[in-house]
Amino acid sequence: MKYRHRWLSGDRIDLPTGKIVCVGRNYAEHAEELNNPLPDDPVLFIKPTSSVVHLELPFKIPQNRGDVHFETEIALLIDKPLCNASEHEATDAIKALGLALDLTLRDLQAKMKSRGLPWEVAKAFDGSCPISSFVAKEHLPDLENIAFSLKINGKVRQQDTSANMLTSIPGLLSYISRHFTLEPGDIVLSGTPKGVASLYAGDRLELAIKDVFSVETSCRAS
Repeated sequence: MKYRHRWLSGDRIDLPTGKIVCVGRNYAEHAEELNNPLPDDPVLFIKPTSSVVHLELPFKIPQNRGDVHFETEIALLIDKPLCNASEHEATDAIKALGLALDLTLRDLQAKMKSRGLPWEVAKAFDGSCPISSFVAKEHLPDLENIAFSLKINGKVRQQDTSANMLTSIPGLLSYISRHFTLEPGDIVLSGTPKGVASLYAGDRLELAIKDVFSVETSCRAS
């Protein structure tokens, strides 16, 4: 099923599927668990449209390419162009919010990092970005206090809140827009908290934004 932005109701959102801008090391405890230094500025990388799949459907994880790690993140759907935007302008450009998995080939990423090379081969592979359906921004008016979680096979594996981000959601969007334009249909993933680990074929996952929505899914071998 080809990916299209959708509301929780199943209705389509009339925006194209754009680039996926991801933010690394935006939670201090996650940076520490991977032995990464805390950044002075947000760490950015991009996933292409070919990486995006519907989270609600069973998604594939690569086999024979080393560990595939899950990273649960808040997803921000943009509906206005942002270039050199203020935080107020950035907030106004958020149409909706959802949840996503930034799937990562961790062994390959470590290899690339050790050589001082870009991470894209470990982050941008086909199907590496399962994204949920979206809820309108009005359902989450306090961007500074979005509580979200991931359970795998019934056990909580990640749980945190946007209050603990090193750079806030408005600050992230403003920073990104100073380096390249965000366009309608783009998605920004705002960073993952601690608890990342390997996924295995057959795992059952439940992702939730507290008091707003939850989605259940599973993964299988590619």
